[in-house]
Amino acid sequence: MSAETIYRAIYVHGRGGLRAELQKYLRSQRPARQPRPGTARETGSKIIAMVSIHDRPEEVAGRLVPGHWEGDLIVGARNGSQIATLVERTTGYVQLVALADRKAATLAKALAVSVLTLPEQSMLSLTWDQGVEMADHVLFKIATDVDVYFCDPHAPWQRGSNENTNGLLRQYFPKGTDLSVHSQERLDEVARELNGRPRARHEFRTPLEMWNEKIVALTA
Repeated sequence: MSAETIYRAIYVHGRGGLRAELQKYLRSQRPARQPRPGTARETGSKIIAMVSIHDRPEEVAGRLVPGHWEGDLIVGARNGSQIATLVERTTGYVQLVALADRKAATLAKALAVSVLTLPEQSMLSLTWDQGVEMADHVLFKIATDVDVYFCDPHAPWQRGSNENTNGLLRQYFPKGTDLSVHSQERLDEVARELNGRPRARHEFRTPLEMWNEKIVALTA
């Protein structure tokens, strides 16, 4: 990620106290910035400085190297509530994150807090769709050092692990219900249940067993 990208994200996406705090670390400490010639790029998306899924390292696609995740939101009745869902591609390990709203700043902060509960270096990348809730992805990257990649528009199969997990989650959080009634403690409980389900692709071992073998043992 270039310095110019980080500058632009701080000026464009930084909000309130967070923006003021980040600006202290900029050499100029200017309240506004014009991009240098040749650095601005129109992507057709409302998300600045996206990195395409097609630019992910080849190791991610093969699922052989653990630490690469997929993420999305499931939404409640009338799109008025939401839960962030994270799935590690190699093990199928699930992490759920409660969200007060769908604002980009809310998601970036909540995801960063969730990532920091994981073993060090257990999340190397995160693949998301082009939902504007991820517009503050550069601030998330600064806070966690996790690379963020964006799927092509209307291509949910590019996050197949996450899509399958979201289908399972609807057993716990049916469509058309208010998701805001579920506490983070309840989300953690559901995640533990999913992580304890044997999976055929793991020869009926659980995601938790795979996580302990491939992530915890390697990062201890």
